[in-house]
Amino acid sequence: MIDRVKSVETFTLTIPRERPYLGKARSGEEPSARGYLVRKGNRTVYPVFDRSVLVRIETVNGAVGWGETYGLVAPKATMEIIDDLLADFTIGRDVFDAAAIHDDLYDLMRVRGYTGGFYLDALAAVDIALWDLAGKLAQLPLCKLLGGQRRERIDAYVSGLPEDTREKRAELALHWREKGFSSFKFAAPVADDGVAREIETLRARLGPSARIACDMHWTHTASEAIALIKAMEPHGLWFAEAPVRTEDIDGLARVANAVASAIAVGEEWRTVHDMVPRVAVRAMAIVQPEMGHKGVTEFMRIGQYAQAHHIKVIPHATIGAGIFLAASLQASAALAMVDCHEFQHSIFEPNRRLLETDMDCVAGEYVLPTGAGLGVELSREALSLLKKQ
Repeated sequence: MIDRVKSVETFTLTIPRERPYLGKARSGEEPSARGYLVRKGNRTVYPVFDRSVLVRIETVNGAVGWGETYGLVAPKATMEIIDDLLADFTIGRDVFDAAAIHDDLYDLMRVRGYTGGFYLDALAAVDIALWDLAGKLAQLPLCKLLGGQRRERIDAYVSGLPEDTREKRAELALHWREKGFSSFKFAAPVADDGVAREIETLRARLGPSARIACDMHWTHTASEAIALIKAMEPHGLWFAEAPVRTEDIDGLARVANAVASAIAVGEEWRTVHDMVPRVAVRAMAIVQPEMGHKGVTEFMRIGQYAQAHHIKVIPHATIGAGIFLAASLQASAALAMVDCHEFQHSIFEPNRRLLETDMDCVAGEYVLPTGAGLGVELSREALSLLKKQ
């Protein structure tokens, strides 16, 4: 049954946090008046709260789909792109044409070179909402529309250990191991004693069978990254994430070919076009698509390109209300090369009240949300927190 888009609305959803993402602020990282702090370890801005931009699309027959993208900083920029531009070219379209709509919206700004940033974040949110609607109208979970459901559960790794000291971070990892998790990732910018000592401590506490990865946060030259990775490798490094700056493709290839560990990249990319030149120079073993930056259409294209080139897929999932996490799990369930999926426990656990869903992460596995579309709906509390521009 054809059902066309009647309206597209944008909202922000802001959720307070007890402590900032990656743990308490260090000396010199005091928040600004708007609640932004800059981590000295990677010179990147983070808010002291969680915040998403949500998109609500309603059809002429009254069906509603939800999308989500990042609203961490300058959310009005993303909202304005949707409200002022993308909405008009989405209204009237058949929701089952989600991928075609995505490509039409992508092309709108091709002449101006808008192949990333806020523009494609905005497009990702619209794309997720359209796919949610398609699943609801078909009365099927989204994964069934994306090539078929390959798995009901997805291995999860514990990401981020937001404690103040190396020993406390190891204790937190041990807490999650006792809950049935066997894979972990720590963040280099807050590994205050250095990454080699960080992984050494984690390995000593977690034992030889645990998988331990390091997120290097794009802060190093190739030479620096190679030295740091080699220092971690005697302790059984699972993978090194984002070892050099995004734009340094040659450096990334140099790192990948100089170390024994797997190199993982791709969180910040927006489209499969970001992946192509890096695959061409054999610069990675793992791709980490982030649904909130890519949307369902590009997430699937990246996953399929990875399959064609025998590259593992370990999706990224970070700060959000849970809508784009649900979309990521649905898409991951349909992809052949998915090995594991990030679990941001410091976000998922406190924010799960914002959704009505059976989506869960227990004993080292995500439980895929059931129901039509994404399998999630906003709770009354979440709806009460929505704000327009």
